[in-house]
Amino acid sequence: MQLSRRNAMAIGLGGVALAVLPRQVRAATVEELTAAFAGGAAVGTGGLTLTAPEIAENGNTVPISVSAPGAAAIMLIATGNPTPAVGTFNFGPAAGSQAVSTRIRLAKTQDVIAMAKMADGSVVQAQATVKVTIGGCGG
Repeated sequence: MQLSRRNAMAIGLGGVALAVLPRQVRAATVEELTAAFAGGAAVGTGGLTLTAPEIAENGNTVPISVSAPGAAAIMLIATGNPTPAVGTFNFGPAAGSQAVSTRIRLAKTQDVIAMAKMADGSVVQAQATVKVTIGGCGG
């Protein structure tokens, strides 16, 4: 087989197109995310403070704050989003405090779950329901 410049360009562009096209990735479920974060530890409550608004008039920027003194990592999950995992925040030994404050996007009214993996290996969680209103109607 003789490779012409045109064939070489077609093969090269085909390879680039395959590398650039997004792959269909299956979003993990809330149960899978919880199990992976907990690593087999039983999930308890207490020692974690989740602050979220009861009503969010704009689902694009919902303020969320989580505080977990003594935590090694904090994970946020939005149960009703197409991709439930919002983020995982890790804290090193030099961290001044184990707290996270961010804004997240919520597709609809749903539960927001915060999980904290404590330094002793235990896992705790807190949950809040955020009602997302359409058009800022507040009701």
